[in-house]
Amino acid sequence: MKSLLAIFFCVSFTTAFAQHGETTSQKKQFIYVIKLTEKYWQESSWDQEASNTIQVHFKHLQDMLAEGKLILAGRTEVEPDKTFGICIFEADSFEEAKEIAENDPAVKAGIMTAEIFPYKVALMRK
Repeated sequence: MKSLLAIFFCVSFTTAFAQHGETTSQKKQFIYVIKLTEKYWQESSWDQEASNTIQVHFKHLQDMLAEGKLILAGRTEVEPDKTFGICIFEADSFEEAKEIAENDPAVKAGIMTAEIFPYKVALMRK
């Protein structure tokens, strides 16, 4: 009976932990901050190719979400020279996280720059 109670407690605790934004995986969390390069602060610099790249960038983030890598992504809504986006995600190592950030389509195309940091989500709304 004690064994069954212990198992029940562990399963309940793990489930509750996961429901509050915590993860039981061994993956580490990271954040990359992306910013528009100066060229794209001016609306006149946006051509069809750059706009298409941003659509690919968004699809890339959606794919990361579907794969269970992305925790959240978003951006500020301020002037282009002050705006930035964040992507909070999981990876096995800093090297893998750096590779993920550097392979963001908008970063690869030079539309945005990325700076990566180890990160830990402490609280998350359901």
